Amino acid sequence: MFNKRTEVAKVLNDGQPGEEMIVMGWVRTFRNNQFIALNDGSTNINLQVVAPLGKFEDALLRRLNTGTAIRATGKVVASPGKGQRVELVADQIDILGDSDAEKYPLQPKKHSLEFLREIAHLRFRTNTFASVFRVRSIVAYAIHKFFVDKGFVYLHAPIITASDAEGAGETFHVTNFDLANVPKDEHGKVDFKEDFFGRSANLTVSGQLEAELAATALGNVYTFGPTFRAENSNTARHLAEFWMIEPEMAFYDLEDNMDLAEAFIKYIIRYALTHCPDDMAFLANRLAEEEKQKPQQERSEMGLVEKLQFVIDNNFERITYTEAIDILKNSNHNKKKKFQYPVNEWGIDLQSEHERYLVEKHFKKPVILYNYPKEIKAFYMRQNEDGRTVAAMDILAPGIGEIVGGSQREERLDQLQSRMKEMGISEEELFWYLDIRRFGTVPHAGFGLGFERMVQFITGMTNIRDVIPFPRYPKNVEF
Repeated sequence: MFNKRTEVAKVLNDGQPGEEMIVMGWVRTFRNNQFIALNDGSTNINLQVVAPLGKFEDALLRRLNTGTAIRATGKVVASPGKGQRVELVADQIDILGDSDAEKYPLQPKKHSLEFLREIAHLRFRTNTFASVFRVRSIVAYAIHKFFVDKGFVYLHAPIITASDAEGAGETFHVTNFDLANVPKDEHGKVDFKEDFFGRSANLTVSGQLEAELAATALGNVYTFGPTFRAENSNTARHLAEFWMIEPEMAFYDLEDNMDLAEAFIKYIIRYALTHCPDDMAFLANRLAEEEKQKPQQERSEMGLVEKLQFVIDNNFERITYTEAIDILKNSNHNKKKKFQYPVNEWGIDLQSEHERYLVEKHFKKPVILYNYPKEIKAFYMRQNEDGRTVAAMDILAPGIGEIVGGSQREERLDQLQSRMKEMGISEEELFWYLDIRRFGTVPHAGFGLGFERMVQFITGMTNIRDVIPFPRYPKNVEF
């Protein structure tokens, strides 16, 4: 059988001197015509494979370039070198795939993240991205485990829909029309009756509305899937394609919603710290080195792991939107005009700089803001008795800003219809959404967590394009 191999992580952790083993992986470095640093993606730590002098032909040794894939068979021995417990002395080395040293873009040196984004198909082979994507995988598993352990039902929401849940119009259209010859009706408008679905369709911006339908029958559900926003934002925190986790819970109010979201965030951070200690240590060291390049006043007060542990150990600060506006308006930062967007009045939509100020400067911990002005929130959020706010909540995290957005949903049919009319949203289009208010309506709530922003927060990466394998953003759809 070809693949009777032992993973490098297992050799390093459990391999005993005298054991015969087969390892496979990619050459990171080859020095002194004798020492191969081998990595197979199971850990960032390389296994030293020793090619005894005189044992192998020069023609084979010349092919052991960075990036070359090999199979090595040999005996585990105690390593005389520092920093490694064992190494493998090779009896046989087979080349599985050559790598041209002159053309291979990843060399044994530090590459910028910008450069690695241009070769995203190869960046998995670097220590930084290997750690990021192993952590991403573990966090995804932790998300499922959290909800399954609590009895939630996993729902696959549709990727192609006819609704824009956020009402922002930032959707990618889905069609099978020949775009050079789109059929028009008698008014000169696109005739969607001739299209595949017989009507206008788009990629989903959220699985929330469908999840609400399921929650009003199954109790507690969650979706975890790709979502799409045609938002022309070329920033370090926006993507056109990203993943969302969206739980919806029947018989929940806003406070229940906040409690669950806080417990959820703490759980997945704790899970990552517990199950990815080596990768988290590597990423913490990487971030510490990056911080040293910044001016003293811009450096974080805590290291990555210390910050994450602080989040786990402390209650999130909970304040109303109104209280947040008062804090921001009266801050020295605002008075000295240091905000790009000054805070002068109640009702403004908070910007990332405002959110980060509250989290990083004022409270120095995650913050949950709730009871937002209804004018800046979506139609489905429950209206409060004051007539001007809705039972919405956002969780703000250090370094990122908003990481969770949610609300108690409007379960009262008349109130929902009134709000939809105010916002020009068709009742006919969303008859199915209104039906769950007509037949056995109940208080219910939910939230959305941006998966990539969560991975960003846990890994300490500063650009969201570096925590998704193949980022999609304006003018870029490579790979």
